Amino acid sequence: MANSPTHFEIPADDVERAKTFYEKTFGWKIKAYPMPPGQEYWGVTTMKKGEPGINGGLMKRSMPGQPFTNYISVKSIDGAVQTVQANGGSIIMPKQEIPGGMGWIAIFKDPENNAVGLHQAGPPPKKAAAPKKKVAKKASKKKRK
Repeated sequence: MANSPTHFEIPADDVERAKTFYEKTFGWKIKAYPMPPGQEYWGVTTMKKGEPGINGGLMKRSMPGQPFTNYISVKSIDGAVQTVQANGGSIIMPKQEIPGGMGWIAIFKDPENNAVGLHQAGPPPKKAAAPKKKVAKKASKKKRK
């Protein structure tokens, strides 16, 4: 189904404490995620491959009261932002790119004051060109007369 929840983020004042809690409580796997210098993020795996559910992330809380955020997958952040605003929502974090070609995110508040994220996937990775096969050239022998 279109526009389904696709990711969650858990902000934490003490990332190590939160990591330990979620790993011990639910058996989730939490590992550092490669980020640009100066940024830290941990990927949260909640299920085995092929199982239903979504995975998420864990990060240092960036502002007081920062909520647990669920992200909804959309085809276009720009279009979704317009629709959110037309229906009484407000944008609290404008569209921004996710490093590593993973797409874009934005966050809005719904009319009930809930924060909800939007995620637009990045373009699919370019397939590497197949290596060109070398064609063996036959040495031509000159006929001697």
